Amino acid sequence: MNTLGAVMSYPRARGIVLVLIAATSWGVSGTVAQFLFHQQGFSSSWLVVVRLLLAGMGLLFYSQTVGKQNIWSIWKSKQDIFQLVAFGIIGMLGVQYTFFAAIEHGNAATATVLQYLAPVIIALYLCFRAKTLPVNHEVIAIVLALGGTILLVTKGNIQTLSISGPAFGWGILSAFALAFYTLFPVGLLSKWGTTLTVGWGMMIGGIVMCFIHPPWRFEGHWSLTSFIAVAFVVIVGTLIAFLCFMQSLKYINASEASLLACIEPLSAAFLAVAWLHVPFSPIEWIGALSIIVTIFILAAVKR
Repeated sequence: MNTLGAVMSYPRARGIVLVLIAATSWGVSGTVAQFLFHQQGFSSSWLVVVRLLLAGMGLLFYSQTVGKQNIWSIWKSKQDIFQLVAFGIIGMLGVQYTFFAAIEHGNAATATVLQYLAPVIIALYLCFRAKTLPVNHEVIAIVLALGGTILLVTKGNIQTLSISGPAFGWGILSAFALAFYTLFPVGLLSKWGTTLTVGWGMMIGGIVMCFIHPPWRFEGHWSLTSFIAVAFVVIVGTLIAFLCFMQSLKYINASEASLLACIEPLSAAFLAVAWLHVPFSPIEWIGALSIIVTIFILAAVKR
């Protein structure tokens, strides 16, 4: 503990530790969600609506009490309201549901890695918007991402899919949803801050999801273990992970935080293999690492 305290006394080291805690928590929560879906009979729809509502309330409470923000002030501008509602429904609800659906139909390792195709999608979109061709490092990243995806979902045999069609489809949709989630709310984030914007985004997404799958329509087996798992997904994998990541940006820059966050898919994959005994062949590991390397390329070159 003394060693950890000494390390945390350095601001840069503090930022690195915080972002590693956040990324690991995100990765572990995906594997815990897989445990709830595959072994406890929970549905992704129920977990999404509960996660969004509880985490949204937690972030708004944090903004009001710790951040000293008036959480209702964001609703005064019609333009902000439109952007916030769109972000909550398409961005927040979209990224949460597609990700959990990919886990439910497949596994946490593959779902998390497929979601990390989002930086490549963002790079392609920015090239399209600027009407320019991808430069050398972007081309390398795109080729690695495509090659890694093929290896991940086929295990090297391009004639068959090693995962189900729904798992692959939801995983790709999750990457597009994450790209939208990243790009769309830039104006809101700069004006109102991340905690307040994301908190309301979660609440809006959760309220909309109530009309699709009310939280009282429960499926699954309740036990002490499943209760702890749900609490972990909501509290550790959402609230604590998000606040740690945001706090880390006070000590290190966003590019460094993004690079360190690459341990999320690795932690999800390792835990899924070690705990839930998900089969992951060497070819799949190569595919996963190829996709993760693209983030290093895109983030490092555009530091």
